[in-house]
Amino acid sequence: MPEMLIPGPSGEIEVRLEPVDKVDSTIELRPVPLAVICHPHPVYGGTMTNKVVHILAAGFRELGAHTVRFNFRGVGRSGGEFDNGIGETDDLLAVVAWALARFPASPLWLAGFSFGAWIALKATAQLQPERLVLVAPPVDMYNFSLISEVSVPWMVIQGGEDEIVSAGAVANWVAQRQPAPQFKILDSAGHFFHGQLNALKDALKSGY
Repeated sequence: MPEMLIPGPSGEIEVRLEPVDKVDSTIELRPVPLAVICHPHPVYGGTMTNKVVHILAAGFRELGAHTVRFNFRGVGRSGGEFDNGIGETDDLLAVVAWALARFPASPLWLAGFSFGAWIALKATAQLQPERLVLVAPPVDMYNFSLISEVSVPWMVIQGGEDEIVSAGAVANWVAQRQPAPQFKILDSAGHFFHGQLNALKDALKSGY
């Protein structure tokens, strides 16, 4: 499905909805989940077409979920300008509200990569997704201490050779969380998971 524009708090938001084919209701009685994925830092070239975001969406669809990717304000055709994570959180809330209006029975799965992981985490207390997935959360770049503890099932995936987000800092942060997430380290992966995208998708799917 091509990208579309939806109303947002700072102008229109560009989204890409990729629904899965509805399965036979005699086989699958559970509503189809809806996975919303947040992209990395807008100032450094992050968009919804980022390959990590793309592979997460592919993995979620293989798990049977509809997926929604979107561009934060000021990225692509989305209106507005970068707002240091405050407005971007509002963008996410608007996208989720729009998506759940289209699929009201769907349980929400929420995910984000790098900066997008921070945004997804910030919105978790309000959105209460059924599942949360954070990839390379930038715990040493932003103040994560102000964010409520996660009370939903969640997973953190981190590259062991990440040159931007410290794998050690992420491991220490994860160790202090209650309840603890599933924590998966891909030892040889850098920040953008070059050559490790299929391993990233496998790590995502192994937790579901």
